[in-house]
Amino acid sequence: MPTGFAAWAAAWVTAACRRPRAVALLCLGAAAGLLWLAAATLSINTSTNDMLSEELPFRAQNEAVDAAFPQLVDTLTIAIEAPDALAAEAAAARLASALAAQPAVVQSVFLPQGGAFFRRNGLLYLSPDELQALGDRLAGAQPLLAALQADPSLRGLAELLAQATSAGDSGEEAPAGGDLAALLDRLAAVAEALPQDPGARLSWSALLSDTPQTAEDRRRFVIVKPVIDFASLAPMAQAVAAVEAAADELGLTAAQGYRLRLTGEPLMLQDELVSVSTGIGLVGLISGVLVSIVLFAGLRSWRLAVPILMTLAAGLAWTAGFAALAVGELNIISVAFAVLFIGLSVDFGIHYALRVQESQAQGLAPPVALAEAAALIARPLLLCALSSALAFFAFFPTAYRGLSELGLIAGAGMFIALFLNLTLLPALMALMPAAAGAAHLGPVARAGAALQRRAARHARGLTTLGLLLAVAAAFALPQARFDDDPLNLRDPESPSVAALLEMMTDPRVSPYSAQLLVDDLAAAQSVAPRLAALPEVEAAVTVTSFVPAAQDEKLAILDQVALFLTPLFTAPPPAPAPDAAERTAALQRLIATLDAAPDSLQPAAGRLRAALQALGDVPPARLDQAWLGGFEPALDRLLDGLEAEAVTLESLPADLAGRYRAAEGPRAGSVLIEVIPVQDLRDPAARERFVDALQAVAPQVSGVPVTIVEAGRAVVTAFAQATLLALAAIVVLLLVVLRSPLDALLVLVPLFLAALLTVAVSVVFGPAFNFANVIVLPLLLGLGVDSGIHMVMRAREESAGVHSAANSTPRAILLSALTTVASFGALATSQHPGTASMGLLLTIAIVLTLVCVLAFLPALLALAGRLPKV
Repeated sequence: MPTGFAAWAAAWVTAACRRPRAVALLCLGAAAGLLWLAAATLSINTSTNDMLSEELPFRAQNEAVDAAFPQLVDTLTIAIEAPDALAAEAAAARLASALAAQPAVVQSVFLPQGGAFFRRNGLLYLSPDELQALGDRLAGAQPLLAALQADPSLRGLAELLAQATSAGDSGEEAPAGGDLAALLDRLAAVAEALPQDPGARLSWSALLSDTPQTAEDRRRFVIVKPVIDFASLAPMAQAVAAVEAAADELGLTAAQGYRLRLTGEPLMLQDELVSVSTGIGLVGLISGVLVSIVLFAGLRSWRLAVPILMTLAAGLAWTAGFAALAVGELNIISVAFAVLFIGLSVDFGIHYALRVQESQAQGLAPPVALAEAAALIARPLLLCALSSALAFFAFFPTAYRGLSELGLIAGAGMFIALFLNLTLLPALMALMPAAAGAAHLGPVARAGAALQRRAARHARGLTTLGLLLAVAAAFALPQARFDDDPLNLRDPESPSVAALLEMMTDPRVSPYSAQLLVDDLAAAQSVAPRLAALPEVEAAVTVTSFVPAAQDEKLAILDQVALFLTPLFTAPPPAPAPDAAERTAALQRLIATLDAAPDSLQPAAGRLRAALQALGDVPPARLDQAWLGGFEPALDRLLDGLEAEAVTLESLPADLAGRYRAAEGPRAGSVLIEVIPVQDLRDPAARERFVDALQAVAPQVSGVPVTIVEAGRAVVTAFAQATLLALAAIVVLLLVVLRSPLDALLVLVPLFLAALLTVAVSVVFGPAFNFANVIVLPLLLGLGVDSGIHMVMRAREESAGVHSAANSTPRAILLSALTTVASFGALATSQHPGTASMGLLLTIAIVLTLVCVLAFLPALLALAGRLPKV
């Protein structure tokens, strides 16, 4: 006669089966209500920072910086790429002005390299040698500048080149200062590109400085602090739409040679939210379909599969409702609770349904078989629910909220699954009774039983093999790696992440720079040199870094350059623009000039002549714009730069100074030091060295690299705590319930082997452990112990016949593992890298656990005398 929980479970199932319709309606009705609650109130937060406890020191340091400099928080970075540097600068200024005029969607706009200040004083940031070289080149180019200033058109250029080639042919000094061949080559390059690239244009700033223009030169940034609609599922949508609309209105389009890329933490979070929320829905669907296929194929009875699936769906709705009430917000880890629940809850139903089938095969009527199966399976199911819940609840006291919240939801889900599989499932099976008769064995059943028999037959060999595998896997443990960079958890194909990855090739972009908040300027001037002296640091930037050095020397050089360029400052207005006929005539004259060019210029002249003859339908007006459209802006920019004045802290623009020195608020006067690393901090080892070096000088340092490293350490600590807590709790539970240290050890040994093998596979083949998949090992203890419990308790229940095909336990273990693999494997199909890595590693862990339980546990049971020798 069953006693204790077994007797209670049998009586409970008997009562549920007396009124199966009422029980089913109550459970399914509650599921519908809780599902509606979850859909209406449950949200998703994809921030990895928010998955960590607010009490961690590095989070407090970050919040202090955010409070002192709110303009640096939640910003949108716009990268504008243009045909040349001046076009990029002008485009950035126009876009910034257009966005600043929309206070409903934009709080503030900042141009890192733009504005009137840098236009006037930008040359002071060159070194004296660079400035002197520029002055010498401008002195030689003065005749060219003066000639084109008088007529900046195709007509004026043709006249200039005619004079230059004739002067060069007669031995006189050419107006271009002897660089005529270089000018012709640059003109030819633009003409060659023009038929395929309407946005091609000559960069006069690059020509005057005699430096090749790089992709970085043609890119400018606009930093926008948008108005974020936190009530929306797409909080950045209005800001992004405003940027795109302004760019279209200003003509900053691909057709005009411009390209805009948008990134920033809030935009990446929005894109990640879309990736996770849409992906998890598809993953859930795939998981449900795969589990259904495995159930129908393995059970070979729709009267068993359908009730299990209905119970599974109801349990998922109940758990989602609990999540809405308990936490209200999911993160990129806890969002996987649905797939975890599917993979675990279905095990309860499979074991119960197969035990009912086994009882019916022994001749019991369906109502009696339902109660009999409950009495036999209740204690193992309770123990499995407790062990799985303990594994999940071990996450709860850690500082990693991602683990903590998942543990709370999934742990509660185990008790929900136990309740419904002993309430709703029997009621549904009573409404859809399976036909009496022999149990359907099928390939899954035969495989499970056969594998157990073979394992028992070769007990010593398998035990030796397991020991050798454990020793080999142990060597991989020191090589296990934790990838703490949250960027690797984001979809690299999403627009904002792709934009950031591309921008990171720009030396001006330093997403891994650190920050240090100090009380005042004196403290900054004391600490910054010590930080800058570290070998891991490229620069320690403070507000004083924007006051150029050697200004007296540089201003003297600029005065000299301005003196010999005085005619450019006082020149009369340029000649009127030529009409179409004049442009055509000028083009013909230019070709004739190139034909008559001296031998020394023929390579460049011949190239330009060939390019002009290949223009086809390109009108002279477009060529005029491509060659000379940037001349006047470049000249104006140059003349403005020659009027530079001495820069002081007080003369720095307020928006620039305010990003390094707090002007108001409780931390007014405090100074921010930006510390830029020497190495690429995508490398985890370089990132850790950088953070350790900074913390040795300034323990209060904060910023992205500090957050990544400290968050990784916090997660590893939380992972270790959760694993130890789960192990301790499960050991105590097994000792209390099994009342045999040997049986408890028999359950745990295959799990230890599975855990070692999982780590070894991760080291050799990947994926590395990260914020998302770190749950695998502590979770493996809770998942894997279930199968061991069923097998050990079945061995204790029956002293004989455990290896026969009639025994449903190995069949249920194998089928449960297959459904779990199908469920967790669906996670690996997610487009979100973090979710996909979780699914992949969980699948690997479950497969290895299945092998260890079905192969090594029977061998251990046989050696321990729990099974007869076969």
